[in-house]
Amino acid sequence: MTADTHAPGSTGFDPQLVAAALEAALSLPRTIPVFALGGLQGTGKSTLAAQLADLAQSRGRRVAVLSIDDFYRTKAERERLAHEVHPLLSSRGPPGTHDLELAADTLDRLLAGRSTRLPRFDKLADERAPAARWPLVEGRCDLVLLEGWFLKVPAQQLDELCAPINALERGRDPDGTWRGWCNAALARDYPPLWQRIDALWWLQAPEFEVVPEWRWQQEQSLQAADMRRGGGRGGMDRAQIARFVQLFERVSRQALRTLPTIAERTIRLDAQRRPEA
Repeated sequence: MTADTHAPGSTGFDPQLVAAALEAALSLPRTIPVFALGGLQGTGKSTLAAQLADLAQSRGRRVAVLSIDDFYRTKAERERLAHEVHPLLSSRGPPGTHDLELAADTLDRLLAGRSTRLPRFDKLADERAPAARWPLVEGRCDLVLLEGWFLKVPAQQLDELCAPINALERGRDPDGTWRGWCNAALARDYPPLWQRIDALWWLQAPEFEVVPEWRWQQEQSLQAADMRRGGGRGGMDRAQIARFVQLFERVSRQALRTLPTIAERTIRLDAQRRPEA
């Protein structure tokens, strides 16, 4: 599972919330339902997915866990987009930087009950992990969990793209080529993947301004986990994180505006990532 280790409290989400999510997922009509967990960077969506999977497995259910992040295009593919379309497309994250054919094929294999390798992306290496390291789901599973930061987010209207919203857009995309291309990809290419989702629960951050700090905490956890494994590969520093989250800001703000009315359930978080009553 892609690491997203900072969740509400020291032990994750309240067990009653986890149990309610599992009940909702298993009550979906599809034989193998796809239950999605959305939230901006650092909200704890992967932690909630892990708790859900653990609870399901403790009840004898077989679960496949996927993240939209694990379907990022390879570094070579993104460099090609950067050369052909816009230099900012070398950076993973925004719509258009995912291998949607791989994502759709993976979900379709799982939904057909076939043995399936689950792709994984190495964020510190900024590269798709070798296929030999992808976990194998053998045979039919009972539930597919898909987590991601912009699942089901609708594209913006063209007039909403005109004005840059941060320093990165003003300096690197003054004419709107990059944001226009990403928005077009979001409108054109992602809905077929979203249609495979049976239900979405959305973790609503209080505002976008908390995301840089939450993403920095996540980065520290990624680097610490790498050190424990003997890696020491580095990663991004705080200034790089501050720039990195600007790549996500436009679609993140669109998510905060729209997903509470799209998701089957919205869980509002406070600034400490605690669900509000």
